[in-house]
Amino acid sequence: MSEVVAETWQKYLQQLQKHPLRTKAVTSGVLAGFSDAIAQKISGIKRLQLRRLLLVMLYGFAYAGPFGHFLHKLMEVIFKGQKGKSTIAKKVLLEQLTSSPWNNMFFMMYYGLVIEGRPWGLVRNKVRKDYPTIQLTAWKFWPLVGWINYQYMPLQFRVLFHSFVASCWAIFLNLKARTVSIKQA
Repeated sequence: MSEVVAETWQKYLQQLQKHPLRTKAVTSGVLAGFSDAIAQKISGIKRLQLRRLLLVMLYGFAYAGPFGHFLHKLMEVIFKGQKGKSTIAKKVLLEQLTSSPWNNMFFMMYYGLVIEGRPWGLVRNKVRKDYPTIQLTAWKFWPLVGWINYQYMPLQFRVLFHSFVASCWAIFLNLKARTVSIKQA
């Protein structure tokens, strides 16, 4: 079994080397789908909502993976040749003040408009109501993830690491939402 895993990992690394953008996009899409399938199960959905799952995968494939790929390349250009903890802190700060707010807002709009199919007015009101809390919560968790990512992950693995943590984070948020609704019942 370990030989199969090792061989699969080597093939993945080859694809990451030959086709980095495509590999990161596919990885992000698969992890987003995995996360949504678990989230659906946890939330009590009896039958997998395939349309929702595919739209979440599309988000990971078409947006999150490519965005992360180009964000980390840009960070390397902005901070070219700079190393050390102060550079990592600057990268985390820049990411948290730019891409984090944008990504949270974009996901909320995508989820409401595309996945749930709600009208713009309802989505806009939900974003206005929930976005500040979501962003403040993100700022409590994601800077640590960013620090670990920039400190320990080689450039080619940063999107994979971020996508994996994002998948776990989505499951956690779903559990949290379910716990709140159960306590209120």
